[in-house]
Amino acid sequence: MNNLSFKELVFISFMLFSMFFGAGNLIFPAFLGRSAGLEMWLSLGGFIVTAVGIPILGVIAVGKAGSLQILSTRVHPWFALLFPFLIYVSVGPGLAIPRAGTIAYEMGMKPFLPVFLSDKPMFLFGYTVVFFTIVLWLSLSPSKLVDRFGKILTPLLLILIGVIFIKGIITPMGAFMSPTDIYEESPFFQGFLDGYLTMDALAALVYGIVVANTIRAKGISDSSLIAKYTMLAGLGAGILLAVIYSILGYLGASSSSVGQAENGAQVLTIVMNVLFGPIGIVLLGVLFTLACLCVSIGLIISCSQYFSSIFPVLAYKGWATVIALVSLTVANLGLNQILAVSVPILGMIYPLAVVLIALGLLNKYVNHSIYLTAVIFTGVFSLMETINHTFLGDALDGLLGYFPLYQEGVGWILPAIVGVIVGAIVHKLKAPVLAKSK
Repeated sequence: MNNLSFKELVFISFMLFSMFFGAGNLIFPAFLGRSAGLEMWLSLGGFIVTAVGIPILGVIAVGKAGSLQILSTRVHPWFALLFPFLIYVSVGPGLAIPRAGTIAYEMGMKPFLPVFLSDKPMFLFGYTVVFFTIVLWLSLSPSKLVDRFGKILTPLLLILIGVIFIKGIITPMGAFMSPTDIYEESPFFQGFLDGYLTMDALAALVYGIVVANTIRAKGISDSSLIAKYTMLAGLGAGILLAVIYSILGYLGASSSSVGQAENGAQVLTIVMNVLFGPIGIVLLGVLFTLACLCVSIGLIISCSQYFSSIFPVLAYKGWATVIALVSLTVANLGLNQILAVSVPILGMIYPLAVVLIALGLLNKYVNHSIYLTAVIFTGVFSLMETINHTFLGDALDGLLGYFPLYQEGVGWILPAIVGVIVGAIVHKLKAPVLAKSK
């Protein structure tokens, strides 16, 4: 078979969409919409750049390179050992998978428990045991990913969100309100930063090879065709994500005059209560549970394939079991603890992922020196910024504030550009020396 049919490509796009679309993808755009109010569309534009554009470009970059390992090796062999490991731990059992399990409990079971039982650790433990048992069972057959995601889970998710949106249009909740301070001052950049929290640019580096392997399993062996179909599947998934984020942002902004909410889960609870009454909470629980199941299955499959390739002491199914057990353990630390750890780690790793994706897409114009210096400059700045926010109480703000866009949270852009320029100069200086040595 030399080509994918349109139907097969659509199902692979659906599969990729489901792998991306977890609980955070529900929570963050809804809260952004409510907080940004009248500035919702501008803020949503920034959110879509980091939560849709960069992740889809990441899938394409990995698809073109062949794997995250190959892409990372262009920087340095040591970087290729450390960076993918950090990525897989972060989007896997260390942060993202446990977060999905805990949020599924918070939204799918906790609202239906009596108040005096809802905070009992035993109920979180019991729920996550069942949740990760189902996730593990569905993860043991990665070859069935397209059938389960593309043909079943994604259509269910889209139908649910479509019903909610249509009801929100027919019976509007209220007018958009004025934005909160941070969204009023810099709506686009705040949305840009909010997109970080989905972790999807990191997940893209993991999912790229899963998509490529799925396409290979369909009988496509030509590398240029694999890259082409990976790009098309990524674009399809990106369009779906952008549409769903726009719907969730609109619903959040429409609810800004109703009740009080401190996070996206509370925003969606208000939305569903207003639109559907008590049955809305049941629908919301189903929506969150489906989204969390999808992303957890996708991540366990990706991480298990990676760890079984670099640590073959365990086969794929053994690593899937280990990752599910570790995720279960971490999930029972509680959502607040998981989120407290994830923010500084994301702040340090995310800029490196964005730079690596950009360089991977421009690989034919980029040499080893540029890869190396761009990553070093970006990494040093990101590490300093993370230490400043996490351990020094922002004591270095005076120094780091000299970098353009630092206050907007993207101060790493200038170091990355300088790194590219330095790398280009180093390559030019090395070229005559290399020529003489030959």
